[in-house]
Amino acid sequence: METDLLRERLEQLQSALRSASDGRYPPPRIIAVTKNHPADMILPLSMLGVREIGENRVQEIREKIPLLEGKFDLHLIGRLQTNKVKYIMKDVVMIQSLDRSELAHEINRHALKLDKVMPVLVQVSPAGEEQKGGIAPEQLRPFLREIAVLPGLHVRGLMAVMPNLGPCPELEALFGNMRTLFEQIRDEAIPGIDMDELSMGMSGDYLYAARHGATMVRIGSALFGPRNYGPI
Repeated sequence: METDLLRERLEQLQSALRSASDGRYPPPRIIAVTKNHPADMILPLSMLGVREIGENRVQEIREKIPLLEGKFDLHLIGRLQTNKVKYIMKDVVMIQSLDRSELAHEINRHALKLDKVMPVLVQVSPAGEEQKGGIAPEQLRPFLREIAVLPGLHVRGLMAVMPNLGPCPELEALFGNMRTLFEQIRDEAIPGIDMDELSMGMSGDYLYAARHGATMVRIGSALFGPRNYGPI
């Protein structure tokens, strides 16, 4: 992809996010989803001011890291198996898909081995889609209290993957529900838990995310895809 086209799409996205936020919230920053894209397509993002990228698969992270020249902060945004935690602890700045106790304890175990604290987001399932991972909203508070005591984790907020409904009131309501849940947890001030980040929204629904106060949107196809995604 030509750098000029990438710049044009990035500017369109940033403008649309600013408009959708409408001064009510700060515009969310873009986490560029780079899965299935080679390093030579990703590297121009650093010249355009994008320093945070998201990857779904551990093996792909390990293959790309040596080729990215240390220019990016990498987020793990896909489902993570416990037996693969050890392979990414040195390479990612955040794990966005923490959704079960055994995974939390495995991250904690490897973090302590490395004498570090791993920033994480707890993934919530806003529509109960088991195949996408995430915990049910009603299970969130006890889960947060359980993992708050783990010294190798720093819970920074919540993440959600929305159902593929297309633009509709039901989808917007799910974004609104996530924002409400985020604010409720933040206001409860659970010891050891911070609510700084709300990661939600992708190429097909990022404007809903901006309207409801996401701090990050995870954008892949709208940057790299064969067509440009217009506002929803």
